[in-house]
Amino acid sequence: MQLVDNDTFLKQLAALFESSKSQGSIWLTHKRLTHDDDVNMEPEGQSEDTEYPCLVRLTDGGEVKFSTRVTSAQLPAFHREYGALLKASMSTLRKRDKKREKQRAEQVAFKKKRLNEPVIVNGPKRGNGRKKRQRQMKAAVKQQEALQLAKDREEAKSKATEGSHS
Repeated sequence: MQLVDNDTFLKQLAALFESSKSQGSIWLTHKRLTHDDDVNMEPEGQSEDTEYPCLVRLTDGGEVKFSTRVTSAQLPAFHREYGALLKASMSTLRKRDKKREKQRAEQVAFKKKRLNEPVIVNGPKRGNGRKKRQRQMKAAVKQQEALQLAKDREEAKSKATEGSHS
């Protein structure tokens, strides 16, 4: 994590927003900066007049990592520039398509329901209705394969969770 001044931080943030316009993620974190020796327990009656700087971090989850320390005196000016930069860059965010997500969830639920319903094979082996019977047989075999695959997936998942707990 590279500690830089506020202007450099904002320039790097703008560059990172620009580079991740089409794809990619950016993580921003804010926290009050304290040091281990700053923490001391005081009685409840006393008020705390100490002003702490704010630490703002930026990363793309990979190699780009920057942080800056903003003092309380610099905070209003920093937030003005920072807020303007965030507002300008928010247009690249992708709005969640809740309708499509709901449709996909319904499709998955429908497939699971169909997977648990047995395929009924009826009709003659020869003559009229033979093709219908063949389609039903093929669907039954396909359903058995899908059930076996789901069972294997569940077993692998349970083994993986058991292995991580040990």
